[in-house]
Amino acid sequence: MTGASGVELELDREDFLARYWQRRPLLIPGAIKNFKPPLSRHQLAGLALEEQVESRIIERRDNNWVLHHGPFSNADYQRDTPWTLLVQAVDHYIPEVAALRKLVNFIPQWRVDDVMVSYASDGGSVGPHCDNYDVFLLQGEGERRWKLGQFCDEDTPLSPHDELHLLSVFEGREEYLLKPGDILYLPPRIAHWGVAVGECTTFSIGFRAPRVNDMVSRFADALLAQLDREEFYHDARLEPASRAGEIRPRDLERVQAQIQAALDQAGDNHWFGQLATEPRYDPFPDDDDLAEARISLRDGAGRLELLASAKLAWQQEAETVIVFANGDSREFPDSILPLQIALCEQWQLDPIQIKTALSDPAGSTWLDYLLESGCVYVE
Repeated sequence: MTGASGVELELDREDFLARYWQRRPLLIPGAIKNFKPPLSRHQLAGLALEEQVESRIIERRDNNWVLHHGPFSNADYQRDTPWTLLVQAVDHYIPEVAALRKLVNFIPQWRVDDVMVSYASDGGSVGPHCDNYDVFLLQGEGERRWKLGQFCDEDTPLSPHDELHLLSVFEGREEYLLKPGDILYLPPRIAHWGVAVGECTTFSIGFRAPRVNDMVSRFADALLAQLDREEFYHDARLEPASRAGEIRPRDLERVQAQIQAALDQAGDNHWFGQLATEPRYDPFPDDDDLAEARISLRDGAGRLELLASAKLAWQQEAETVIVFANGDSREFPDSILPLQIALCEQWQLDPIQIKTALSDPAGSTWLDYLLESGCVYVE
């Protein structure tokens, strides 16, 4: 994946992060000057024919919202009611679409989920809804009218549907007509409703946000793994009990103090990087592909590229770098840090960088780890 998008986002990054990110919507008209969509609606339709591609069609029929799951056939695109085709993770398959992620590279890469692309016929929509993640809606072909509504929470009423989480009440407050190259940023839980004006395509750059209960669960698992199983609640200098059967406030204070002491001795926080880089789909190469890649690397591969589907991150510790690759982690000497940063920034390593890595045992092990984890491929 070369990552050369050839487009730049017209945006004051510092102002955006201070005033809008995770706070309120922002329309960026003309965000990409003379934007030429990297994928046409016909190419998107072709992608949705593939078995391994996650796709959906939502149509409005007889005043009801109807959901269909792919893969689809050409006959599925012959509909007489307004409809929308949504294809997930298009950036995993089309390098030019993956390059759109660089438009928002001022946001930590581990926060990016994928680029979903949608096509809608005239009047097509997925209905009024809200999402639990941030998204940049980049208009491709045609025009789409977006209505923004109320802030939603867990108590917001939904319409009855087995799979679609549509709002039963939509309180329209703002309205925008997006044209090619316009971007609408939406923070989590803002109600929105997009309707195509004529045929159109939209590129949705979405950001993952781990659930708090998942973070607590992973933290607890990591903590439990390191705690001494033979350490028990203790209550030296116990006060005499005056009322039979009572759990006293002082007892609870001891419980809280001992739990806090256990939390304070928590070791590494590698669990978070593993959670944040968990892949959407199985990324791991089979044995034959891995063996071929190792031979190619040994024989002088001309290029090593980061796969568009890769979830790769790192954190620096004392004289070490923890590399998180598709939900896994491994510790390396900090000598590999310049190469790790270069790969995350450029999405590839050139022959000189590959040679530099292979000349160092730690660098060679690092490259092999990336191959094993399904983050890179070599040519």
